Amino acid sequence: MAPDETQKKSTFREYYEALLIAVIFVNFARIFVFQAFKIPTGSMEDNLKVGDHIVVNKFIYGPVSPPWEKLFPLREIRRGDIIVFRYPLQPDTDFVKRVIGMPGDTLEIRNKVVSINGKALDEPYVIHEDSQVFPAQPALPEPYRSRDQFGPYMVPPGQYFAMGDNRDRSSDSRYWGTVPRPMIKGRAFMVYWSFASTPPPPDSPPAERLKELAGVLIHFFTRTRWERTFFIVDSKYHFTPGRSPDSDSGYSP
Repeated sequence: MAPDETQKKSTFREYYEALLIAVIFVNFARIFVFQAFKIPTGSMEDNLKVGDHIVVNKFIYGPVSPPWEKLFPLREIRRGDIIVFRYPLQPDTDFVKRVIGMPGDTLEIRNKVVSINGKALDEPYVIHEDSQVFPAQPALPEPYRSRDQFGPYMVPPGQYFAMGDNRDRSSDSRYWGTVPRPMIKGRAFMVYWSFASTPPPPDSPPAERLKELAGVLIHFFTRTRWERTFFIVDSKYHFTPGRSPDSDSGYSP
């Protein structure tokens, strides 16, 4: 075999190995460390907006037993964490909500105010778009029956009660139950890009996807929310007061 041909094969092999390692690393990071997630609805307004693209830290809720707790930034789930999880009623769909009730907590809602173990919860991140308060009336249909009056309810072991910050416009644990610990993927960490546009539903046809892509290309500079770029999602930070002007209406996942 000629030296030039041998050198070409060696160079090709080096590129192939480098590409293979890169693919393995990216997939490892995607599965175990970080995941990209797009906010499709207004249930987490005003902290997370429709069109926010966030990074989810999947590593933070790893094992916390010694010696890992001293070597890695790992911890248990805390009240106030904004989590991404598999929707219990449709596990192939991801939801994003805030942890309100921890395992063993007794949670109660009276006139929109959430209490944990008999004490009102301080929630500076919550917004209420509907001033009407529905009474404790079992004859009311959902979502009105459980929206403003709920419980008391004890969160089962290994389960978490999750709610949206846009409290009157959120489909959450008040209606479909708690989130099992194994279904929690990670914690919302950072908004890496925010685009003022409502994305099409996940089951949309390819034509809608292409239309969305064309809209991004045309309006990238004018509709990108530059002030939200690299915004760190904080468990108690309310991004702007009041209702977001570009949020949608209705009950949102």
